Amino acid sequence: MPFFSDLLGIYLRSYQKIRTDERNILRSNKTPQMPSLAPWRSRSRSLKEYLMEKRLLIAIVVSFLVIFLWQALFVKKQPPQPPPPSQQASKATDRQPEVKTALEKNSTQQEKESGETEEFQPLTEMEEGEISILTSLYQATWSNKGAVLKSWKLKKHKNSNKEDLELISQAYEEVGLFPFMVETEDSTFDQKVNNALYTFTSRQILLEDGETQELRFIYADEKGTKVEKKFNFYGGKYSFDIEINVWKNGHRIEPHLLWGPGFTNLSPEKGKRTFGGEPGIAVYVGDKLFFQDEKKFKPEQSSFNFVRWVAYKNNYFAALFLTSPQKASSSFRKIEREGENIFYFTFSNPEKGFIGPKELDALNEFGYNAKKLIQFGFFGWMAEILLKALKGIHNAIPNWGLSIIILTFLIKLIFFPLTFSSTKSMAKMQEIQPKIKALRAKYKKAKQDIAQRRKMNEEMMKLYKEHGINPAGGCLPILIQLPIFWGFFRVLAVSIEFRHSPFLLWIKDLSVKDPYYVTPILMGITQYISQKMTPTSADPTQQRMMLILPVIMTVFFMNFQSGLVLYWLTNNVLQIGQQHIMNRLMKKKKRVSHGKKGKK
Repeated sequence: MPFFSDLLGIYLRSYQKIRTDERNILRSNKTPQMPSLAPWRSRSRSLKEYLMEKRLLIAIVVSFLVIFLWQALFVKKQPPQPPPPSQQASKATDRQPEVKTALEKNSTQQEKESGETEEFQPLTEMEEGEISILTSLYQATWSNKGAVLKSWKLKKHKNSNKEDLELISQAYEEVGLFPFMVETEDSTFDQKVNNALYTFTSRQILLEDGETQELRFIYADEKGTKVEKKFNFYGGKYSFDIEINVWKNGHRIEPHLLWGPGFTNLSPEKGKRTFGGEPGIAVYVGDKLFFQDEKKFKPEQSSFNFVRWVAYKNNYFAALFLTSPQKASSSFRKIEREGENIFYFTFSNPEKGFIGPKELDALNEFGYNAKKLIQFGFFGWMAEILLKALKGIHNAIPNWGLSIIILTFLIKLIFFPLTFSSTKSMAKMQEIQPKIKALRAKYKKAKQDIAQRRKMNEEMMKLYKEHGINPAGGCLPILIQLPIFWGFFRVLAVSIEFRHSPFLLWIKDLSVKDPYYVTPILMGITQYISQKMTPTSADPTQQRMMLILPVIMTVFFMNFQSGLVLYWLTNNVLQIGQQHIMNRLMKKKKRVSHGKKGKK
């Protein structure tokens, strides 16, 4: 910058001259004569001018630095204006042969590196065929028409007819939707590739546990269209690898895959017999899991970006697909057809799939927090512990109903000291109820008068202290046990281990309601007996209101899974026995204490 260099040069020369004059005066031994007033004023003025010049120079340098930095950091460079069309055309004409040659060289180099010189050569099958995958866990059937999935039957899980459970909705023929169909922005292209006959590598794949094998579908035509679907299956696992490559007009594109219509063939009537997760999708974005059920479908909330995985699920089964979160998206869709709603979802950039039961061990092995598909609820950590405990008991006693009863008994036994403490506290509260009522009558205006309220509270705390009562003693043990109660409740509601698991007599399936409503009625009766036996500090009106609770609970549990009702019934029976023991202990303690007082 020439301006700054000139300015600095003037300043430096002036400054050097002043310093030279000062050094000459100091070196001379002669005593300088007193200068006249005029020269002194002149020299003082010159020093002020130099100081002013120095400040001005600094200000100018700083100003230009600020302007320079502002332009460099905050002012965006304008793109160059395009030349007139005639110039563009002439330049494009001049460059065209050179670009074409470069593309040809690049294409030839890629072909040499990949070894696939027939990449866009026509490649199709002459007739439609089916491919079967057989493992110890499932049997899958694929079609080379569109390279889609037509059947996925689980061998270890049965339907109501005791046949292998089919997870693929058989409504695909009517709707025209198949799992793993390709979807792009061009419907004509989609129709072509989804109805094409693909070549495939194997007609049948048999996998023992620990073995793996790839199934590859390929379709290509002379117009630059190519679709390649690769699936790698593992023996003894519900998971498999996915790789999808699509070219359109010779260019690579990123399509979406489709899953649907719906999931499984469960009728709405059978769906009402379970209490748990409704059919719908689950989308894992970042560290959050979003659920959207079919019944609560909202188009404005049905699209998701940066998806880690997406799944179609019901209470016990799921079709889950792991994606690349940086560029993956998913969308939940609904089709209204003849008064019936058909649901499906699309997803992009798949890497891995899982189609099977929502078993905790299988989902933990899959990873990526897939276990969150099991909706254990707020106390999920406790639910997992209880499920492992139930499995341990079931290994020794292979009956899930008996396992529920045994674990309920063990939990009651562990928490007996807390429950006993709570019952004692409530019994003491019941004894001093007349004194508490007298205090409340004494301070009638406590609700309006703060001073009276303070005095009443002080006397009440004194009363509690005299009788050794902890006001929170009745509620605290219940709060401590709440995570276990709720965790047990959710385990029995959503765990697949109880599906089609018989108990005794008429209960053939712990995952559905009692067909004769015997256990819900027994549960209501035992709830009433337990409530009458438990001491309470409530007034008579509140006690009468609480007697309605068993009736409400009975109605509420009518359509719950019989496993849930069995747990609650067992808990009530144990509570009655426990309350009887505690009442006897407290009566005995009273007799002993009254006997001591009589002797005194």
